[in-house]
Amino acid sequence: MKKSISIWSFYGDWNLEEKLRLAKDAGFEGFEIDLSEDGPVNLKSSVAGLKAVRTLAEKCGVALSGLATGLYWGANGCSSDPIVRAKADAILNQQIRCAAALGIDAVLVVPGAVGVDFIPGAEVVPYQLAYERATQFIKAALPAAEKAKVTLCIENVWNKFLLSPLEMKAFIDSFGSERVGAYFDVGNALATGYPEHWIATLRQRIQRVHFKDYRRAVGTVDGFCDLLSGDVNWPAVVGAFKEVAYKGWVAAEMIPPVPFYKHCPEVLIHNTSRAMDAIFAL
Repeated sequence: MKKSISIWSFYGDWNLEEKLRLAKDAGFEGFEIDLSEDGPVNLKSSVAGLKAVRTLAEKCGVALSGLATGLYWGANGCSSDPIVRAKADAILNQQIRCAAALGIDAVLVVPGAVGVDFIPGAEVVPYQLAYERATQFIKAALPAAEKAKVTLCIENVWNKFLLSPLEMKAFIDSFGSERVGAYFDVGNALATGYPEHWIATLRQRIQRVHFKDYRRAVGTVDGFCDLLSGDVNWPAVVGAFKEVAYKGWVAAEMIPPVPFYKHCPEVLIHNTSRAMDAIFAL
């Protein structure tokens, strides 16, 4: 497996070059960048701007391993509001365009949400309707993804949707395309199940991986913690990845770096790198 780290693991005031160089210094081969409202890759990024980001990563000696985004939390692809769904469509199409320009072959997609506990007043969508709309959302973007050779990787997140590995498997397989896969998050699976079971079920459908750790006793988003300090059964997880012969990118997603590290947040990056080395060696 190849070691990467998410842009969300870094202190917000650092610029992209500082983040890339710190990732390289800490021993990461890859860097997972994101599509945001106003970051280095955004909804209005030009071809020239994307080329500059790609060139900067190459200059820093770090590969761009994936393209994530947090914008779906404000644009539910399953919403009852067609304007909101159209916004989600625009986000996904921009992800595909940006990924192709950046030389990235996989994007993180949240196809919609039934409900989101950590967003006050979030819309609650009937499950069956959410499934139908999420299917249409992915189908609509699939031709562009196939043309660009970019895989739409569905992430297991806290959206009360695709709650089991069997359901995730069926959803991915329903499209009949190698350009739909899974962006499997180890820590996210722990609240309601066992990540090693997800890996054994999804197998070759897994195209990207997030590493997080989580303390079940907390029971909220505050339960996320440093790698090796939570309840993930890392030997079982690594064993499952070996069983399915996963050799792709694994990005540590340590969010947020503050208040985890109120002082010297750069230490988080180095500690995460060492923890990942130890996990890979299990």
